[in-house]
Formats: sequence, C-alpha cells, structure tokens
Amino acid sequence: MSLLSLRKGSVAGLPPEGGGAFRALPDFDAVYEENFKFVWRAARRLGIDPADTDDIVQEVFVIAHRRLPEFEGRAQVRTWLYKILVGVVRHHFRSRQRKPGHRPAESPDDLESLRDQRHGGPAEAVERAEAVRILDGILARLDADKREVFVLAEVEQLSSVEIAEVLGVNVNTIYSRLRTARQEFERALARFQTREFGGEP
Repeated sequence: MSLLSLRKGSVAGLPPEGGGAFRALPDFDAVYEENFKFVWRAARRLGIDPADTDDIVQEVFVIAHRRLPEFEGRAQVRTWLYKILVGVVRHHFRSRQRKPGHRPAESPDDLESLRDQRHGGPAEAVERAEAVRILDGILARLDADKREVFVLAEVEQLSSVEIAEVLGVNVNTIYSRLRTARQEFERALARFQTREFGGEP
C-alpha cells in the first residue's frame, strides 16, 4: 500500500468499543505532513542506509495509519511515531543481521535536507554536510541501545520520560544509557579532533 493511497483514506474518528460518543483522532494527512521530515531524519540518524530510508519511512506511516484508531492521546503523536520508528528500525537490522551505520556518510538526500535548512551560501551548506558526516561516523561507533538513547535525547530533544516510553524501559535505565552514550560520544569526538587537527596518522 502506498503512502498516497493511505493519505486518501485518512481516518477521521471512530467510536470506542461498546458504542458511545465519537472520539476525535488525529487526521492522518496532518500527521504525515507534520512529521514526515523528522521521521526521515531520525531514521537516518538511527543508522538506516540512504537506499533503505524511503522504505523504512513508508513502513512507519503504513503502521501508523493502521494503528491510528488505537491512538489514545496519552502521548504526543511524535512520541508515538518514534516508538513505531524504533520498532521498524530494530526489525530492519535484525532481519539483515548487520550493525547500523555502515553506509555512506552523505547522500543527495542528506544534502537536499541541508539545503532546506540553509541560511547562508554554499560554504555553510558544505560545513553542514561535513557536520552530518562526522556525526554519523561517531554515532556508528555506539551500540544500538546507546545510539537510540543518544539520538532521541541529543538530536531529537526528547525528555528522559518520553524516551523511556518510546523504548519501553524504565527511566533509570535511560539515565544510565544516556550517561554512558555521552561519554563514549565525547571520547570518539576527541579522537576525531586529534586525528584531524593534532597531526596523528
């Protein structure tokens, strides 16, 4: 099923089980329009190859469309979508038995995304592309659990409580993973800076 056909068949609202008043549901078209870019970006930061990103994003929204009648509004729509995305990404890597992050550091889609956010000229676009390359290279060194927590906290700016909801673990575990992930990220960044600017081979 394509995203286009899903969007044409948006769910407007369903009555709860047993009858009663209709409960309002998020409009699928609005969910898609408002959240496509962040789902795409988060999928890339979680290690999905450029060639697989469109398929992963489509799968996320296919699942979201199917589950929309079950959405109860206890969490933000974006948090709910993150939970779906993490499940899809985990299944993707389990099915391929490979570590996230083994992909080209840049792609035309990455560069297009950077152009959308650009406030300066070509030099700024190149700098952002380089920053994406460095970030992806460092994230690829984190194991899957730490990478998920780090991306959700530091890149997507979710709270620890929201991350615990997305990943289905307790908040103390999130604190522990995030602390370790930050330490490993800082060490990897320091090694990169030493190699690039300190003259090490």
